[in-house]
Amino acid sequence: MAAAAAGRAAARAEGPPVAITTVDHAGLMREVARHRGKVVVLDCWSTSCPPCVKEFPGLVRLAATHPDEVVCLSLAVDYEGIGTPEEVLPAVRGFLEGVGAGGVINMVSTEESDAIYRKLDLASVPAVYVWRPDGSLAVRFDDDHATPSLGRPFTYDDVENTVVGLLAAPR
Repeated sequence: MAAAAAGRAAARAEGPPVAITTVDHAGLMREVARHRGKVVVLDCWSTSCPPCVKEFPGLVRLAATHPDEVVCLSLAVDYEGIGTPEEVLPAVRGFLEGVGAGGVINMVSTEESDAIYRKLDLASVPAVYVWRPDGSLAVRFDDDHATPSLGRPFTYDDVENTVVGLLAAPR
């Protein structure tokens, strides 16, 4: 077990360091718009959400697989309105470092989770938004939208298939 932990630590040390910024909804949308011309994938997640934690490494793999064509963003919605948003940073950073998310643009919402859910029109996380290079939303994966169309919860295989399709589409 100690050897496995040492291996994970070495793998993390090889990748880029994890950087985290704090944003409100407007800042998040500016970050998405800043990457127009590329496929943009935004993963909305929380450290307290088991499905989020399980699927998040898929975003890290996606960023590593398509570093030049795809911009991968993560938004942690851990702040619940108690204390300050900065108080959730250690737990978020620990998780992100643990999965080697240095190749992802990582953000933490400064708005309490219910407020950011309303602004994103979400009932809950996990949720993944995928934008086309022209800036239009291609698909949103979450329980409200993905489950009815897929007949099951989404996985990062579904996200990857969408991204590959967008990258193959004529521009």
